[in-house]
Amino acid sequence: MDKPLHMCKVLVTPTSFGKDDPGLKHLLEQTVGEVVYNPFGRPLKSDELRPLVLDCDGFIAGLDEIDAPVLEAGKRIKVIARYGVGVDRVDLVTATRLGIVVTNTPGANSIAVAELTVALILALARRLCQANQATHRGEWPRLSGIGLQQKIIGLVGFGRIGREVAARLKAFSPQVLVYDPNLAPEEIAKYEVEPVTLEALLARADFVSLHAPVLPSTHEMVNAKFLSAMKPGTFLVNTARGELVDEEALFEALQSGRLQGAALDCFRKEPPDQNHPLLQLPQVILTPHSGSHTDQAVFQMGQMALKDCLAVLRGDRPEYVVNPQVYISSESEIHGNAKS
Repeated sequence: MDKPLHMCKVLVTPTSFGKDDPGLKHLLEQTVGEVVYNPFGRPLKSDELRPLVLDCDGFIAGLDEIDAPVLEAGKRIKVIARYGVGVDRVDLVTATRLGIVVTNTPGANSIAVAELTVALILALARRLCQANQATHRGEWPRLSGIGLQQKIIGLVGFGRIGREVAARLKAFSPQVLVYDPNLAPEEIAKYEVEPVTLEALLARADFVSLHAPVLPSTHEMVNAKFLSAMKPGTFLVNTARGELVDEEALFEALQSGRLQGAALDCFRKEPPDQNHPLLQLPQVILTPHSGSHTDQAVFQMGQMALKDCLAVLRGDRPEYVVNPQVYISSESEIHGNAKS
């Protein structure tokens, strides 16, 4: 029999949960028996999570390392409500096997990430970071920028965020190319952009912006071959996942001058080491995985994650299930038991 909500314990690791709306924390704390918050103030590693999940029933998770040892340690966990979209850091196979429902918050941060993407494209084009730093030093440089009108911007991946980026770029009148192997060309063309192959996109684009999920087929897709296929003097923007990029190959392409610059909101290891080579290059703009950190996105992600977490703890089916197989497995067991 399901445990009553007022006796449940929930772990919350995203540090921005309820930051702009304390009502979310208040609602959670008033609904369940105990809430444990992130003691480290950053995404947690597997060994840090294991002692925290031991007696938890629910888990509102950020960009934490939720591997098999964590899931097996949390013997009472019924739900992992991902505060965000990506679930590449959750072992979905193990979660499903253990009967743990995994949810996410699709669309909650799409506009926020799209806005940052456009901001980074503009910052690269107008050399804003160099101009700001020089002016702070008392200099008055005459820096030449790049106008976006009639330039070519290539989007690799065309899900919710990619589409929001394309919509916002229209005001600047560039030509937008899109590569997404999961969408038919006619579906992409509905958004008044040009569907192309990856090879064509890399050969033509002045800016390449990544919006793909992390899959075996996309892991480190931005490698030496990818970078050598880009038009010389172009820019790379990554507001998706650090795992999409071979960082050593990117450093070499930037240092050699083949790429004019890059803007990165994410790294393979976060935060990156202070001596990471990419941190030493002035033509690279760096932000601390803050694409979804706006008041609107944080509120929406928190609201959606909380709603689905509580739904599972009540015994209801949540709205956004990432691993629906968990219900198929449960139903099969019920029917099998009934027959026997």
